[in-house]
Amino acid sequence: MGHRVTTLNVNTIEPAGNTLTIGASGDTVVLADDVKANTYKDAGGNTLFVSNGSGVLSSVNSGFGDSLKLLSTQTASNSASISFTSGIDSTYKEYIFKFIDIHPETDGERFSFQVNASGGSGYNETITSSAFGAHHNEAGNTAALGYDTAEDQAQGTAFQFISNTLGNDNDQNMNGTLHLFNPSNTTYVKHFYSRFNGLHDDDYSMADFIAGYINTTTVINEISFKMPSGNFDGVIQMYGIK
Repeated sequence: MGHRVTTLNVNTIEPAGNTLTIGASGDTVVLADDVKANTYKDAGGNTLFVSNGSGVLSSVNSGFGDSLKLLSTQTASNSASISFTSGIDSTYKEYIFKFIDIHPETDGERFSFQVNASGGSGYNETITSSAFGAHHNEAGNTAALGYDTAEDQAQGTAFQFISNTLGNDNDQNMNGTLHLFNPSNTTYVKHFYSRFNGLHDDDYSMADFIAGYINTTTVINEISFKMPSGNFDGVIQMYGIK
């Protein structure tokens, strides 16, 4: 006959081997906030995550849901364009591109993107889009919110602008995100939206909101970013949301 212990006060509990089991399968076990372990498993023995002891996680269980997964990072250094030609597939329903310190070589250029359908080339898929923005200058005497006809397309095949005109002073840059939805779907068109803030070539803070769809039901598997003229610096990261 077993004995029930209602309170156990100890400083250290160490496993005889590499595994310490607390409770049997199906039991409810409540642990204190400061329990430390490197591998966490559920009642079925499935690994939830593993830590290296320094806060870096691996083997994270897919049941945790739609957390961002960094897939690729590219750094532009006086580059004409940056393209992602692998890693965009049916694994993820949404891809997020993050842009950090994008700095144009040429004053007054807009940042832009285009895609290739599977088997295609030239980055010239058909896009319909809308664009609006807000701006405010450093002097504090000009501010506006409105639609921007210079940044939209109506069944166009050009690179889609996702920023207003940018300054190329040493301290001027742009940061933001682009969301691309379900690019491997073969039933629907492919929607996207972007959110950027950049320093305008006339010293305005420019917040840009661009959205639209790529008018094809073919799989999209490549994307490219560039300025219409001149090179640029900065970091572009591609994330997947499963």
